[in-house]
Order: sequence, then structure tokens, then C-alpha cells
Amino acid sequence: MQESLDTEQVGDELLKMADKSNRSDCVAEEDRNKPTYCVTDVPPWYLCIFLAFQHYLTAFGAIIAIPLILSELLCLQHDGLTQGYLINSIFFVSGLCTILQVTFGIRLPIVQGGSFALVTPTVAILSAPEWKCPAWTQNASLVNTSDPVFIEEWQSRMRTLQGAIMVASVLQILVGFSGLIGFLMRFIGPLTIAPTVCLIGLALYDSAGVKAGTHWGISALTAGLIILFSQYLRLIPVPVPSCSKTKKRKISTFYLFQTMPILLGIAVSWLVCYLLTISDVLPSDPTRYGHLARTDVKGNVVSQASWFTLPYPGVWGTPTVNLAAVVGILAGIICSMAESVGDYYACARLSGAPPPPKHAISRGIGVEGLGSLLAGAFGTGNGTTSFSENVAALSITKVASRTVILLSGFVMILMGTVGKVGAIFTTIPTPVIGGMFLIMFGVIAAAGITNLQFTDMNSSRNIFVFGFSIFSALVIPNWIMRNPGALATGVKEVDQVLNVLLTTHMFVGGFLGFFLDNTIPGKLKWTVGNGLQKSCLLL
Repeated sequence: MQESLDTEQVGDELLKMADKSNRSDCVAEEDRNKPTYCVTDVPPWYLCIFLAFQHYLTAFGAIIAIPLILSELLCLQHDGLTQGYLINSIFFVSGLCTILQVTFGIRLPIVQGGSFALVTPTVAILSAPEWKCPAWTQNASLVNTSDPVFIEEWQSRMRTLQGAIMVASVLQILVGFSGLIGFLMRFIGPLTIAPTVCLIGLALYDSAGVKAGTHWGISALTAGLIILFSQYLRLIPVPVPSCSKTKKRKISTFYLFQTMPILLGIAVSWLVCYLLTISDVLPSDPTRYGHLARTDVKGNVVSQASWFTLPYPGVWGTPTVNLAAVVGILAGIICSMAESVGDYYACARLSGAPPPPKHAISRGIGVEGLGSLLAGAFGTGNGTTSFSENVAALSITKVASRTVILLSGFVMILMGTVGKVGAIFTTIPTPVIGGMFLIMFGVIAAAGITNLQFTDMNSSRNIFVFGFSIFSALVIPNWIMRNPGALATGVKEVDQVLNVLLTTHMFVGGFLGFFLDNTIPGKLKWTVGNGLQKSCLLL
């Protein structure tokens, strides 16, 4: 009996020791993850400026990708000056929305920028037969950018996009400021978000393939360099000379490759294209393969662009409202809201702040709606959302100060007013952009799949819901695009709405995931990981 009691006492002591060890491990982990500067802290001014530019460069790739995709859909591939203005506009509005979000919205260190969730429905809208670009706009020799016919051709498309974005953003404003977002998120789980976000990336494979296919060698070089910098060299510090109060000179380390892999990959490939252009290795004949890899394709766009430009609302005329376009953009807005809620929680965790309360989330979504309204009014052809890339940057820099993000907003506004900056970005060779898209869209697709970690993928129910949603979202839009006359109800407006929705991969996958996840019987299982996480199991 005594031996049994001694054994129990030893067992209790071991459990106490294990519990103490686990607690100390958790404390050590917390100390490691704790940011150097918290949300309300203000770093030294020189560090603020440096980190603000770092956040700008982190968002750079995703922000410029959107107008470069839209320019082709808007028949603007041969109008470099307008492309440059679109880039300036989206930087300007992104900076403005970042300031609004940090000051009046969620009030966490989170950067706002263009939304890829709106790119997918935009592709579906502008791929409809009535909005397809005429053949003559594809031929550079036939395009006169100052011709009123050409101007009206692309501006009519832009005004339709503007109207759709502005009307759809009103819903986001209402959902946000009314507090409805909390109610809606009860029904939107990982099996809805995963296929929706995943299909944002997968749906853009054609755009990436067309651009990369203009010169596969340059595209492969760009993708290879980005992979090299972001994956293999990311933990290699670069020595940087600096000054301190105790020593006149000292050497600091800076993780250059981890901070700006996309910018470095583009810059090196761009330089290679320039060297191949001046040495006439790349063909000067526009009909030959590889011509679009030349750096002089856009001619003298940079010299023609003005030094100062100020984006303003209504620059392309009065926005027009098209029912099909509004419904399509609404699907993107809903996806964007779900993404942003996840970003808010991730940002709070990396900032050392408590989880955001419901009223703060509602305020953040409402301000994002205001941002999309502004983006539509300014004629960017896109909305705004929270940038996951910049949230991830907080874990690298350990600086979660609102002041830094506020300053990065002003940096984006400043860059948006320098016309030459937008013009320079339009001269990036097409295959370099294609190489960047291969990486970027692949990562977006993978980011969607990561949401499945919050559900039980050993469940046949969950495997079915995800697999069926993804596969159907690839099959249905593809069939409808191959058979454009299949949807014929006799009512033009209904046909347009159905055509836009059913050719938007993201909507089809998200809707099927939402419907099946909320109707197929299942039960909730609570698992302990980083906090309590819900996962669905098959009954």
C-alpha cells in the first residue's frame, strides 16, 4: 500500500515538473515571438523611414501586378502612359487607404493594397463577348492612343468597372459598420475560404502562361531568381555599415533577400533583358518569338511621362452601372472580407496585441469598404484589401508599430504622385512579368489551401467538399467559356449575370464549398493547437 502511495506521489511530482517545463517553454516561445516595438510604440525616426520603405517594397510586386493584368483586359497593352497612370493611381489609393485603416479602422499595423479577389471576377466580366477587345486594339501599328475612338473603347470598360466596384463596396461598408460581418463569419469556414482563395491563383494561370510564353528563358530566369532569393538565400544576412553612439562605425546585418526577393528578381532579369537588347541578341522584329523581352518595346514612355501627377476621382468620366458586373464584383468583395478577417487575427498575434474585438473587426471591414469606394472613384479598376505579405513581414522585422505603417502609407502616396515611377514600371519586359506571375499566383493558390489546417482532413466529408468544390470550379467556367451561347434564358440581364458568375472560378468554388459545408451533416470537434480551433468531422 505504501509502495502504491509512493508511486502515486512520484507520478504527481513528474506531472508537476512536466507542467512547469511546458509553461517555461511557452514563456520562452512568447519572449522569442514578442515584437521589439509594439503597436503603440514609436521607433527612432531613421528606423521608421527604413521600415516604411521596406513595407512599400514588400507590397510592390502584388500592387503593380494588378494594373498590368487589367491593362490587357482594358485594351491598353499598347498604351504605356495610361498603364503608368493606373500604377500611380493604385499606389496613391493604397497609401490613402492604409492611413485610413491604421487611424480609424482596425488600428493594427496592416497595409492596404489592391485585391486579387476582384481580379478574378474582372477577368470574367471583361471576357464576356460584349466586352472583348476588338482585334485592331491588339495591333500596335493600328493603335493611336490619342484617337477618341480608342480612348472611348477602353474608358467605357473602365467606367463599367468603376461603377461595379463602387456599388459593391457600399455592401461592404454596410456589412462592416452594421456589425453583420460577425454573424456572416459563423457560416464561412475553412472549407469555404480554402477553395475560394485557392481559385484566385489558379484562375489566373492563363494570364501567367501567356506572358511567360513570350520568352520562356527570361521567365524561367525571373522565377528562378525569386526562388533563389526567397527560399535559398533568405537567411543569409548582408553586412551593412552603420553608426552608433558608442562606436563611430560598426557593421550591422540586413536580410536583404528575405525582405525584397521579388524586387531583386525583377531587377536582375530586367538588367539581363537590357543587356540582350543593346547587344541585339533579342529580335527587333515584332512578329518574331522573344521580341517582347526587349526593354525598348514601349519606346519613349518614360520620357513622355510627366514628373508630377495627381490622381483624382472621376478622371475617366462618370462611372456606369451594369448589373452583371456589380454581381460579379460582389462575389469578390465577399471573398476579400473573409480574407481580411483572417489577416486581422494574424496581425494582432504577430503584433503582440490581444485578438481584435468584434467592433474593431467591423470597423476594419467598414473602412476597407470605404477604401474600395475610393479606389473605384479614382479609377484604379480594383478595390482594396489587407495585404498578407506585409503581415508576414511583421514576424521578420519584429517591429509592429502603427507609426511605421502610417509612414509607409505616406510613402505610397508620394510614389503615386511621381509620374515617372509608374512609367518605369510599365517598361518591365513581358516575360519578366510572366516569371513573377508564376511565383505570385502559385503562392496565392497555396495560401488558400493552408486554410485546410483548421479542419480535419482525415474526414471523408471534408475531403469530398473541398475536392468537389475545386474541381467543379475548374470544369464549369471552362465549359461555359467554350460554349458561350449555352446560357440563354431569353432575358439579356439574367444571361449576363449568370455568365459572369458561372465563369468566375472563385465564385463557383466558394459557393459550392459554402453550400456543402453548411448542409452536409457533421459535428464540431475542438482541437488544441495555437488556441482552440474548430474542425468538422463526418457523422
